[in-house]
Formats: sequence, C-alpha cells, structure tokens
Amino acid sequence: MNVIKTALPDVLLFEPKVFGDDRGFFYESFNQKLFEEATGVTAEFVQDNHSRSKKNVLRGLHLQQEPFAQGKLVRCVQGTVFDVAVDLRPGSASFGQWIGAELSADNRHQVWIPKGFAHGFYVLSETAEVIYKCVGYYAPQAELSLRWDDEDVNIVWPIPAMQLPLLSPKDAEALRLKDILKIK
Repeated sequence: MNVIKTALPDVLLFEPKVFGDDRGFFYESFNQKLFEEATGVTAEFVQDNHSRSKKNVLRGLHLQQEPFAQGKLVRCVQGTVFDVAVDLRPGSASFGQWIGAELSADNRHQVWIPKGFAHGFYVLSETAEVIYKCVGYYAPQAELSLRWDDEDVNIVWPIPAMQLPLLSPKDAEALRLKDILKIK
C-alpha cells in the first residue's frame, strides 16, 4: 500500500497495490498494522457506513465534537466523488484549511480523515457509492455541519458553473466557520 501525504497534516491518501488479470482484480483494502504505522493512530473501527448518491449530490461537511469525535477511512466503491476534509481542530496551525481528492472505483484510493476534521463529498459520476469506516459511533447530539460554500474556507468544488449541488435540508442549513468558532 502506497501512503500519500496531503497538504494537511494527518490527512493521508492510501493507494492499494492492485493485482489484476483477465479474471478481474484483488487488493487488500485495509490492514490494521499498515494503517497504524502510516497514521500513528491505534484505531478501533466501530461503525461502517455506506451511502449511494446520484450525480450533483453534495453530502457534508460533517463532523462530531468531542467526546464523540469520529475519524473516518473513506473510499468510493462505485462511481467517482470529490472528497473533502476541512481542519476544524482548535489551535491547529491549519485550522480552516481544506484538502480535496478524487476517490473512485477505478483509482481505489482511500482517505484517512482524523478526528476534528469536517468531511464531505460531491458526486461526479451518474451515481456513486461511498463506504467509510468510523472510529466512534454516530452521536447526533454532537454533530456539526459546515457550509459547503463558506467563503472563509473557500473550497474549490468541481461543480459546473451556474449549477448548485443537491443538498439535504440539514446541509443547506449548515453553519459558517465563524459560527462554528463560537461553539468550539
């Protein structure tokens, strides 16, 4: 497994070694020992989530506050998404900065999003299925959502000009960074 560092500390891309021939392919999608060596995190994954979304859907940007914070290992198993992590760790030198990566069934990349980062993705293909392993259980009372279009974060989404993404009501009402700062 090739580990690719990103511009944000602790957010890593994992590129598996894929063995393929005329029968199909095989790859190891997760290895606890290699994960711990790469991240320095001893993670106990307690929940797997699976979403299916259609083109132009934007999910996120979500995070859970301590003591219910979640780290996530995210991959796209069908289609293609633009996946984003935003650093919302109090006192972090990269607070408010973001990183984006294309995850697809073809490239088989995974991204590790540590606790304290907001996470979301935008669907580029006709449909996409995203699976993520979570450190920590879902706790709605601890959830925060950051606006996808917050000008203080300035994420460059690959959304066609003059088109708005499809959002859930919760994501349409998400907080701006300045409002999250008041909560944290």
